Amino acid sequence: MAKTSLDGHWRGIAVVTAALRDAGMEVVYGGQLTPKEILASAIHEDVDVVGLHIGGRYGSVKEFMDMLHQKGLGNVVVVAGGTIPPEDIPLLQQMGIAGVFPPGSELDKIASFIRERVRGQQGAK
Repeated sequence: MAKTSLDGHWRGIAVVTAALRDAGMEVVYGGQLTPKEILASAIHEDVDVVGLHIGGRYGSVKEFMDMLHQKGLGNVVVVAGGTIPPEDIPLLQQMGIAGVFPPGSELDKIASFIRERVRGQQGAK
């Protein structure tokens, strides 16, 4: 889990991080990181999923997604949350974001989405 921008909105990512841990997932919280730092952490931790708090920084998201694919890690599931206008969700999906969870998303649905995607990825290996 990482934030792509410096803003005062930290509560959502903290709540989602705790919910995923409570759902039995191992979660690494990186805080505010650059796209390069997020990628380095993902590689170091050998993650199945990267969760991003976008904070309106779509350029950072695109940069991260491009680097992820350049490293041959296109199988990593990337999910995103934050204050995201509904009309921007297709743009994020085109970048390769598997799931977009704006404020008000149900925590159990986020966990279920991640579990299903990771199982699907593991079955494809």
